[in-house]
Amino acid sequence: MKPIQTLVVNKSQEEVNLEYATKDDYANGVKSTNPDHLNIYSTGGFEVKVKSENASMQNGGKSIQTNTIRLTATAGSDAVNGAQYSQNVQLAGTESTLVTSTNGGVNKKISVEYKGAGGDTYINNYIANQDPTVYTTKLTYTIVSK
Repeated sequence: MKPIQTLVVNKSQEEVNLEYATKDDYANGVKSTNPDHLNIYSTGGFEVKVKSENASMQNGGKSIQTNTIRLTATAGSDAVNGAQYSQNVQLAGTESTLVTSTNGGVNKKISVEYKGAGGDTYINNYIANQDPTVYTTKLTYTIVSK
């Protein structure tokens, strides 16, 4: 027998937006909850990891550090039996573990919440004459046998 792992991001959630539109958004941060964001197939135990393409997101002369974005993994509608889900994981240019499981599964679902910083962290990131000002990065999810 050989190990097989597949990981597929929900097609309708390939783009995740964290929109800051009010004073409360800047003060408290915003989040995007993505139910059944990842679909897993694994023969045996596995780990799911995530990393950002860059350590910062650039627009003009301004930047947002990706480590100000936090991810929380939770069981989806068809959960992996006995999986450990990571909470409040800092997005980074290096891999961080989101889910660890000693069991495999077929078409198991993982939900992921993305949360942008509060505390007025991004108060100076708006650029005049851009509506809206957009910062982007690409995420890479990986699954490895364990």
